[in-house]
Amino acid sequence: MSLIVLKVGGASAGGAAEAVARLRAAGTAVCVVHGAGPQISEEMARRGLEVQFVGGRRVTTPEGLEVVRDSFAAVSAELCRTIGPDAVPLAGDEIGLKATRVPELGLVGRPLPTSPPEISRVLAAGLVPVVSPLAEGPLNVNADEAASALAVGIGAGQILFLTDVPGVFHDGWLVRSIRAERAETLVDDGTFDGGIVPKLLAAAHAARNGLVAEIGVTAVLA
Repeated sequence: MSLIVLKVGGASAGGAAEAVARLRAAGTAVCVVHGAGPQISEEMARRGLEVQFVGGRRVTTPEGLEVVRDSFAAVSAELCRTIGPDAVPLAGDEIGLKATRVPELGLVGRPLPTSPPEISRVLAAGLVPVVSPLAEGPLNVNADEAASALAVGIGAGQILFLTDVPGVFHDGWLVRSIRAERAETLVDDGTFDGGIVPKLLAAAHAARNGLVAEIGVTAVLA
């Protein structure tokens, strides 16, 4: 059975259940990795904590990490509710997701390809792992990067980034495909910025490791 990692953003969680159902109906095993970006920013602002990003990654303090964990738990619970009884919530730091710390961002990690036994167990039982992107430490990990590293680690054949936009736009046009090298060049020269940056780099990383990588309708090719 083929295996797909479905990365779901906090702003696009509403379409996750439909996507999971469609993929499973086609005979594909699905592992979900989710973010909670909007929820985290909203709650940090409510608590009077500074919201700061560097290169699309959230600067995370100990106080901020509490918000991250709470927000991940809330999004995970909602995702599992909509996906149904086959969904199994898994906190990344509790199942052994690995990352190297990025000190300039605080309690933030750069994920490493990992194959946690608990994910293998859930998939073998025909269920759907729903993974929150915390790494051991604990460290906050960008969900796009976490999904890409996990997809490589567990040997998935494909990674799909479910977003609240149709795909990648360049010069006002929706791009149907982009080479990993071209995507990285456009990120480096500042053409792309904000939240699309970690998605493009994560998709490029997955593509270079042999996976089919898609951001909406945009295919990122090795």
